[in-house]
Amino acid sequence: MIAITAGELAEIIGGELHCDPQQEISGAVVDSRLITPGVAFVAIEGERVDGHDFAEAALASGAAVAITTRVLPIPCIVVADPIAALGSWARWWRNRLAGSGQCSVIAITGSSGKTSTKDLLSAVLQSAGRTVAAQGSLNTEVGVPLTILSAPMGTRFLVLEMGMRGVGHIRYLCSIASPDIAVITNVGSAHLGLLGSRSAIAQAKAEIIEGLSDSQCAIVPAAEPLISAELHRTSARVVTFGEGAECDVRAENVGLDEGARAHFELVHAESRANVQLAVHGEHFVYNALAVAAVAINVGIPLASVAEQLSAARIESKWRMEVTTTPQGVTLINDTYNANPESMRAALKSLASMRGEGRTWAVLGEMLELGADSVEEHDAIGRLVVRLDISQLICVGAGTRVMHLGASNEGSWGEESRWVPDAESALAILLREARRGDVVLVKASRGIGLESVAAAFSDGEASGDGGETE
Repeated sequence: MIAITAGELAEIIGGELHCDPQQEISGAVVDSRLITPGVAFVAIEGERVDGHDFAEAALASGAAVAITTRVLPIPCIVVADPIAALGSWARWWRNRLAGSGQCSVIAITGSSGKTSTKDLLSAVLQSAGRTVAAQGSLNTEVGVPLTILSAPMGTRFLVLEMGMRGVGHIRYLCSIASPDIAVITNVGSAHLGLLGSRSAIAQAKAEIIEGLSDSQCAIVPAAEPLISAELHRTSARVVTFGEGAECDVRAENVGLDEGARAHFELVHAESRANVQLAVHGEHFVYNALAVAAVAINVGIPLASVAEQLSAARIESKWRMEVTTTPQGVTLINDTYNANPESMRAALKSLASMRGEGRTWAVLGEMLELGADSVEEHDAIGRLVVRLDISQLICVGAGTRVMHLGASNEGSWGEESRWVPDAESALAILLREARRGDVVLVKASRGIGLESVAAAFSDGEASGDGGETE
């Protein structure tokens, strides 16, 4: 809990006080539905919703004060930019945490795997001290400050996720968070439409390491030449992870069980320990190695790291969530987001989980690929055929080229189908998926295929969808 008065807060954020300066404030909230007594409600004006419209309700629900851009008939602190004010407040609190001499801040970015790495790291660090991590994907100029402000005094590890929407964005987040350890999971094709090239994406992601001092640590994948090209921007100690002998933290003898859960030997210096991941997908090996590199560098013994990694789960929703429907179908819900790299990883996991039944890939469009969109969607369709996945359902106008790619690669009959919307995809699954089948549902977040996963899991709509003789 943050102990601060309205007067002190107004001074920190450069605001004009319109309330009792002695009013005590306990934290920050931007969603009026999440009000707890004593918080400051930060009224942010978005594209669809203006927080000022909810400020009075927030105060009525127990908020102590609102941070606004104009004077309202409620206790408020008026600022030019509530988001910038939130950042200034979080920067002040981060410095207070650092002053305690105990808190280490770990920041994670990458084209994919940020949230999963954050979740796994939080689970591992909990064994070594009080850990606060971003909830879900709070990785923006709003989410990062909110996570920092949620950390109580006495926090040992503060794990932050940093997203990127353009050049300078991560640099701004780091100016607030001042990380002690920075992790880059990978550089992929996400945001190609925004930045134009993977090289430009790498440059933007590498902002996370440029502010580190020589006493701090940058953790990066060894097999990413685009990241290696950016390491001159930091004076920090660089720790690499991967499967090669040159990696500081590496995986050897990687294998998969029947559920596509990876097992491997975790190796660092002269020590090694066995890891059996509980999460599904070989790509989680690299997430686990990044986590191990952080944990080792904060002093956790390798054997303990391996033990905690083996027990760790992904707490954030819609990331390779594997469940069994009432009809006996294995459902892989990976609908939070998608880019070519994560799509390929999910499809390979699906192929590895093949049992006695069929494998289904229900795929929506991958957004923000710019000029590469046609080529990448075509490649995914072809990959589905090469992996011998039984059924492909391409959902929405943006996946027509994916369906065409599968057809050109050798799909025949109705192995690959294009449907216009989620409802049509769901109808096929409910009608045709049988006990023992494995179904992957995946698309970019903006496509909304989580509705298909949820409804199929519940067995909604008509159709037998059940056992056959």
